[in-house]
Amino acid sequence: MKILYLYGLFLLVLSLVVTPVELQAQEESREKEMAPVSTTYAIRNATIIQSPGRKIENGAIVLKDGIILSVGKNVLIPPEAIIIKGDSLFVYAGFIDGLSHAGVIKPKEEQTRERPKDPGNPTPEAAGISPQNDVRNSLNPAEKSVEELRALGFTTAHVVPYGGMLPGHGAIVQLNGKTADNMVVVGKSSLFSQLAGAPRVYPATIIGVMAKWRELYRQSLQSKNYELLYASNRTGLSRPVSDRILEAFYPIIDKRIPVLFEADRFLDVNRILTLQADLGFSLMVGDLKEGWDAIGKLKASGTKVFLSLDLPEETIAEGKTDPKSNKEESKKEDEPKVSTPETEALEKRKATFMALYVAQASAFQKAGLSFGFSSLSAKPKDIRANLRRMIAAGLTEDQALAALTTHAAQLLGLTDRMGAVEQGKIANLVISDRPYFHEKSKVRYVFVEGIMYQYDPADVPKPEANIVINIVGTWTLTTESPQGKKEEKVTIKQDGNNFSGSVTGGELEQAATLESIGLNGNSLTYSYTVEAGGQSYKVDVQATVEGDTFKGTATRGNFGNFALEAKKDPNH
Repeated sequence: MKILYLYGLFLLVLSLVVTPVELQAQEESREKEMAPVSTTYAIRNATIIQSPGRKIENGAIVLKDGIILSVGKNVLIPPEAIIIKGDSLFVYAGFIDGLSHAGVIKPKEEQTRERPKDPGNPTPEAAGISPQNDVRNSLNPAEKSVEELRALGFTTAHVVPYGGMLPGHGAIVQLNGKTADNMVVVGKSSLFSQLAGAPRVYPATIIGVMAKWRELYRQSLQSKNYELLYASNRTGLSRPVSDRILEAFYPIIDKRIPVLFEADRFLDVNRILTLQADLGFSLMVGDLKEGWDAIGKLKASGTKVFLSLDLPEETIAEGKTDPKSNKEESKKEDEPKVSTPETEALEKRKATFMALYVAQASAFQKAGLSFGFSSLSAKPKDIRANLRRMIAAGLTEDQALAALTTHAAQLLGLTDRMGAVEQGKIANLVISDRPYFHEKSKVRYVFVEGIMYQYDPADVPKPEANIVINIVGTWTLTTESPQGKKEEKVTIKQDGNNFSGSVTGGELEQAATLESIGLNGNSLTYSYTVEAGGQSYKVDVQATVEGDTFKGTATRGNFGNFALEAKKDPNH
């Protein structure tokens, strides 16, 4: 008996021991349980502009796991899909920004430094030379500029770092994500450069910048060739010295990525094209503002171009006047207006320049030179109006749309993934309540890789008159998930105009405090933090209240969006 007792005790102890393998298995099981998923959405009865010139009336789109699952007239809609009624809505592919600082943290301006002892041979940092820099090191998805561009319909941007002559490598990013790495579609997509001299040191002038560019490129070529020689036969050769600045040029020498130059003026374009002809690298020109006289050269060189979305203020010739100038004119009503041949000639030159400036996109189109757009120097609030001005100056709506979608995707090598509303492409969409370029159209939804952003308050159903929305009480909330339904208890209290509350059940190991409870009409929002299984993530809830029920979605950190519905407990 004693032996049997001891043997049983041994088995019991053994059963309580968790081996490292079992721990790993448990961890893997937990990870599978909480694996990220994407909500399935279906947009029905919408006007779908698949690409310029390709339209589907009363069509439907299904999005799943961040990809366009299907698009067309007779589309099977999965039962789990969240339905968006597309009546009177227009759906386009998400817009692509060819050169931008969206999401890039701008370095703080340093206090004036003392003049270097040797200004002719400064440090690379002082000279604005940091090609080894990666824009991902200064990306922040929470930057205001990301939301500003996204609200206009932009879902993807070619972003570059701030800096001088050679700020570093750019990246193609999605305008969403929790971290910089989450945003990146293509890392090190270009080497960004500017004809910007360094303050008080060499190269301080544009001529100096061009000379330094040639010097760095040729040194890099020598360094790369020596590394290849050393790799083929190391005997008797000195080991190559590692130099990150020179190594940053290797992909440029191999033409694996282009040099992306900011160039707003015709003279700058000429200089850059001369540099490119001398050295032979692949070239992109971005944020071009005054390039109409360079169209022939740009086309002959095969340069990829992104025109600036920044335009000068509208003039009387375009039917608009500057309010400031109106005030100034009103002050001078009694003053005689003097017109001379010189002032008339000046006004004529201004009008001619303005006409060329606004019609630049149309001129590029007529010359058969494909282009995209750049927001680098444009104010987001002016972008839509500036697009309409370009259209009024001769660019068609289809041509403007192509520059924002299909042409931009082609120029950046993204055609297989985005730029059109097609099955299998990334679910980047912009949805407006009228044709996008209509003066009164509003962006209603933007999808970035299947994540929905809602903008127009009109999307929130308004409560009927004289109906009081009461969210105070205890609600039984059910959330759909791949692991099945999860039930939680949500309690909301009110103190004056302020709400407070808590949530229990589901994955929560203990009650969580509700944060940012808001009630706008019958639109309810709140958030809370889940601490479970050693993990922590935030849950954001958006729902519509109807009597003693509410329905909506819960965004659970990086795990996706989940449909939910709740019913108020009558006894609480």
